[in-house]
Amino acid sequence: MEEKVLDVKNLSIDFHTSRGCVKAVDRVSFDVKRGEVFALVGESGCGKSTTAMGIMQLIRSPGIISGGEVVFGGRDLLKLSREEMTGVRGRDIGMIFQNPLDSLNPVYTIGAQMTEGLLVEKMDKKQAWQVARDMLRDVKISDVEQRMKSFPHEISGGMRQRVMIGMMLCRNPKLLIADEPTTALDVTIQAGIIELMNELRRKFNSAVLIITHDFGIVADIADRVGVMYAGNLIETADVMTIFDRPRHPYTRLLMKALPTITKDEGRLETIKGTVPNLAEERPGCNFADRCPYAMQKCREQKPEWKECEPGHFCACFLEEGGTARE
Repeated sequence: MEEKVLDVKNLSIDFHTSRGCVKAVDRVSFDVKRGEVFALVGESGCGKSTTAMGIMQLIRSPGIISGGEVVFGGRDLLKLSREEMTGVRGRDIGMIFQNPLDSLNPVYTIGAQMTEGLLVEKMDKKQAWQVARDMLRDVKISDVEQRMKSFPHEISGGMRQRVMIGMMLCRNPKLLIADEPTTALDVTIQAGIIELMNELRRKFNSAVLIITHDFGIVADIADRVGVMYAGNLIETADVMTIFDRPRHPYTRLLMKALPTITKDEGRLETIKGTVPNLAEERPGCNFADRCPYAMQKCREQKPEWKECEPGHFCACFLEEGGTARE
């Protein structure tokens, strides 16, 4: 059996607001294995990034982690102290945030920021500098000596993203979390970043959790996929199964909304309705009001997580004997 690097069990994250308790992440469970890329996908606001921030214990008030476990290296990260969790971040788990310019300190050079984590590990300054230079070469940055002396605003967005990836990989983490790693980058730079991540995960055998709403990226890099909707994880399977045989109505509609090279299939389908207000208590499935196959019990009960075929899990009453038209 492949080693589970990360095992998330029933993770729940709530935000207490003036309008009520928003269940941003509701009992989400999945795992990521060594050398694997697990993609967490879904539309904006479904809870993908919040899940990642919860794993890293970076949820800020008024948000709280209200339940579940995040098992990494045999320890539940949610039970670690702030100091213990600080030791895990960067060294054991690296995270690439959506906007690298916000993540890089504008007053320090690239070299200073690349070597900071290495120096914390008591590495010799000269050796740390060499490791950082080698990593910049690994992430396909040219003129390394000059870039080490550059400030973040002096390099392009794609190069900043490569620097962030290199910075996270310098300490050879067991898990890399990439939150929308190609946001705001043009198509050619996106392709380069995806190719780079594929190459580096093979080289370092790191587990990767990638968060995105772009199915093109999913097809290029993912081994397994988890689909989220309104705070719930509704389906997981290997990437080919998700594209070829999606089982949840939401996933099916997402697949039909993807553009194709030809126009033979006519206009793209849209998902009617709006995302439910997560501050309101709902006894049934969050997708029931938008689902073309919804039954009465879909509005009265939460569907259970079931294995509909080996390695393919889904939370939908249609998997309990109902029929869905394609």
